[in-house]
Amino acid sequence: MCLAVPGRVLEITRDPALGIVTGKARFGGIVREVNLTYTPDVKVGEFVVVHVGFALSTIAEQEAREVFRLLEEMGELKDLDTPEEGR
Repeated sequence: MCLAVPGRVLEITRDPALGIVTGKARFGGIVREVNLTYTPDVKVGEFVVVHVGFALSTIAEQEAREVFRLLEEMGELKDLDTPEEGR
């Protein structure tokens, strides 16, 4: 099963020549490069829902916390922090 996971945007990089927007997002304690082209108005500090490296939409912080809580209940977080940590 594939799962889209919320991550907090840490930085944004725009390539004006190609029109590609990328950045880094924190998923609990893990930081990954993500493609932000589908969420061009996202700002640093906001949460995005990411699937296979692409941010598909933004999500409210409270919703992101709830997703992490549910994943933790299911035992799927193991070593990850909550979204509110590591700001």
